[in-house]
Amino acid sequence: MKNPLLKLWHCVKKIVIAVTLLWLIAVIAFSFLPVPFSMVMLERQLSALFSINLSYVSRSEWVDQEQISPYMALAVIAAEDQRFPDHWGFDFSAIEMAVAHNKRSPKRIRGASTITQQTAKNLFLWDGRSWVRKGLETGMTAVIELLWSKKRILTVYLNIAEFGEGIFGVEEAARHYFHKPASRLTASEAALLAAVLPNPIRYRVDAPSAYVLQRQQWILHQMRLMGGKSYLKRIDK
Repeated sequence: MKNPLLKLWHCVKKIVIAVTLLWLIAVIAFSFLPVPFSMVMLERQLSALFSINLSYVSRSEWVDQEQISPYMALAVIAAEDQRFPDHWGFDFSAIEMAVAHNKRSPKRIRGASTITQQTAKNLFLWDGRSWVRKGLETGMTAVIELLWSKKRILTVYLNIAEFGEGIFGVEEAARHYFHKPASRLTASEAALLAAVLPNPIRYRVDAPSAYVLQRQQWILHQMRLMGGKSYLKRIDK
């Protein structure tokens, strides 16, 4: 008779292998297929259902990169990850600066997640902080960088990013806040959307705080310093 612990180990191993294979299939499929929903969308919707918040609905509409204003792509790179075209998923200089900052100011934690890391987390993982989630995110980030182009990573990120309560993706955000498609967003509108990304529940596009407006102007300045829309040629290679 087999040891029960050994049987449990074999069972767990089979489950892990099956989940890993399914995830790899999803990564390959999403390298060219639209993403129907993300784990963050699902988590928010389930949380609303369990709290009997029947008015909450996660809304999103997929659009290809060509249907997104170049200002929006430029704004999120300026705001979130200015070395995006050059790294392989991890910005080690930003990580070093974040570690140094967090040692000096432990009450004001600064992150250093790249756009690829945020895409992996939002698409496949749960919200919150833990070493387990961070470890999974690290592995997923490396695989996504290997299998997807930079342009594809940015397209998926813009389509699943949360811009407000129940508002996911740049197309839904553009139509909700500015009553226009994402393709027609101006530089100022794109910068305002990017300004709330650190915490789209706390910071609001439709009622921007002084901090959000200040951050919007900083993003616009960074967009100009980066060379404007011509900068995006670096991710089209």
